[in-house]
Amino acid sequence: MLKNIPSILSPELLKVMMEMGHGDTIVIADGNFPGAALGRRVVRLDGHGACELLDAMLRFFPLDTYVDAPVTLMEVVPGDSVETPIWDEYARIVQAHEPGAAIDRVERFRFYALAREAYCVVQTGESAQYANILLKKGVVKS
Repeated sequence: MLKNIPSILSPELLKVMMEMGHGDTIVIADGNFPGAALGRRVVRLDGHGACELLDAMLRFFPLDTYVDAPVTLMEVVPGDSVETPIWDEYARIVQAHEPGAAIDRVERFRFYALAREAYCVVQTGESAQYANILLKKGVVKS
């Protein structure tokens, strides 16, 4: 065990976060996301929510400052009447850790294509719909 590391960050996930380089992407996926079908690497965090994980990850994970939007959400499919209050919570968490970081939204199948290219998909037990979020890693500046 290590000090001050949130327990939601498993050894496997910490290893993945350390391996990633600037410009690499990671997906935090909800419980409905086809992570095993799309991800090159999949880390399972069943039983954990996406907001809790995002907050823990962003304590250590720098977002890319050289792109317009280092955070990407999956858009709601047109005609789907789902509410997305989790997006407001994501925005709050992102701004708390990376003030000014922009959040983009992309169409569902474009998000799937981005997930296929991601370094890792972290499959959570998040039950909110459209709770999938992609993070682009930046650099740690000295």
